Amino acid sequence: MSADGFHDATGRGAPSRGPGPSGATPARGPGRVGATPARRPRAARAHPAAGGQPGGPVGPGPDRRRGAALALLATTQLLLIMDTAIINVALPSVGDDLGSGSAGLSWVANAYLITFGGLLLLGGRAADLLGHRRLCLAGLLLLAAASAAGGIAGTVGALIAARAVQGVGAALAAAAAFALLLTLFPDGPGRHKALGVFAAMGGLGGVLGTVLGGVLTDLFGWRSTFWLNVSGALLLAGAALRLLQPGSRTIERGFDLIGALTATGGLGLVAHALVGAGEAGWTGARTLASAGAGLALLAVFAVLESRIARPLVAPVVLRRPALRDANILSALAQMALFPMFFLVSLYLQRVLGQSPLVGGLGLLPLSLVVVAVAPQTGRLIGRLGLRATMTLGFGLLFAGMVWLALALSAAGTFAGTVLAPSLVLGAALPLVMVTTNVAATAQVAPTETGLASGLVNTSQQFGSVLGLAVLVAVATADTTAAGDAAAEAAGFRSALLAGAAFAALAALLSVRLRLPAPITAPPRQDRVGGTVE
Repeated sequence: MSADGFHDATGRGAPSRGPGPSGATPARGPGRVGATPARRPRAARAHPAAGGQPGGPVGPGPDRRRGAALALLATTQLLLIMDTAIINVALPSVGDDLGSGSAGLSWVANAYLITFGGLLLLGGRAADLLGHRRLCLAGLLLLAAASAAGGIAGTVGALIAARAVQGVGAALAAAAAFALLLTLFPDGPGRHKALGVFAAMGGLGGVLGTVLGGVLTDLFGWRSTFWLNVSGALLLAGAALRLLQPGSRTIERGFDLIGALTATGGLGLVAHALVGAGEAGWTGARTLASAGAGLALLAVFAVLESRIARPLVAPVVLRRPALRDANILSALAQMALFPMFFLVSLYLQRVLGQSPLVGGLGLLPLSLVVVAVAPQTGRLIGRLGLRATMTLGFGLLFAGMVWLALALSAAGTFAGTVLAPSLVLGAALPLVMVTTNVAATAQVAPTETGLASGLVNTSQQFGSVLGLAVLVAVATADTTAAGDAAAEAAGFRSALLAGAAFAALAALLSVRLRLPAPITAPPRQDRVGGTVE
């Protein structure tokens, strides 16, 4: 399969002196950068002199075009992360307009998380089989269509359905966008820097979702948050057509349909159990039934993958220690980080009495630190090494969570209570996100970029969902009186200390991480001396 890359705005490839980001060198004459030759003689093989290294130069001005593609992919990441938070601020207005109680409103948010988390793995593998750009475009267009449906929804049921379809589009776009990044930037300093940009956009997306949700709802009503998604997704889809190379379908035949159905169903049911645990109770019949059915389907999936010829996830991939450990660390990072944003916003609003807009703006200093530190993470990895940088990040995450938890009080202030520890957390976020992503993709062969993307995105999404469910349950259990500021602060303190325990566990596990040399696929040579995948 020819991996997706990018082309210039005219659709014509520039003359090339070596292989493109996917290891492909275009044939002489006009054509898109990295275009697949019409014929591939089987006997031909790349000679060392021909280059053949994935991610090599693509001709004059490759950095500018690669930078434009990175900006597109990072902005896609920002939009998808923003969408997890933007609806939360608007939910009270949705309830007033559509006449729904808290139970129905909770599923307006949860429907997105369930389908997003359940389909990431399938989306990653589909990107490998069908083409990364193709899946990214499909995801963005589906997200735009579902957002438009949400913008005109007249009932809560219709809005929940629209949010579920939004999650499907987000899963396809997220998995394909991350796979495209891995294709454009091979393992090394370039990828570290690109992942830093992704981490910065992810951190910024969480805050922008909260801030924009408050601003748009106050000024234009809750429906405007959905129309923002429509315009954003369509703009990104148009840019993708100009900047990203179409690529080609894989030469593999057959698709693990049963594996796809059992994996997606299992992940979706587990997500359903986690996001509904706060409402139904951890030992409630609905929670146990969903979790049990989901785990049963995942067990069936595991058995099937070891017995079929072309599995969705080859068991040998999951047996790679570094990949497996990095995905666990990635999940642990999100179990601490994602709920922290939610809990800090609630503390500022419920305990300190700030408005939703001011509560969202309280996270802005943290996000500015993320944006400043993330691009420097690759340089820090070069100086300290990946494992040391990762351990440093989790150590800062632990320290920031403990500091913030112990500082919380009913009589606190933003400047005296939240600001300083949030800056430490802002420095920790890109360190742990970039290093875990680097480790999770270091063993990836060119034909596995979508699969690796699906795995790490699934780990992060389920870490976020599980962490939020656990920490909110801890906060609720420790709150003895509704509306009591001291009790609310005590609950948030206990929840943040539980998040600090996840960070401490991750710091200990990161010390044991061992990374082998990256896996590369031998390139093949076309008739004019270029290399193709």
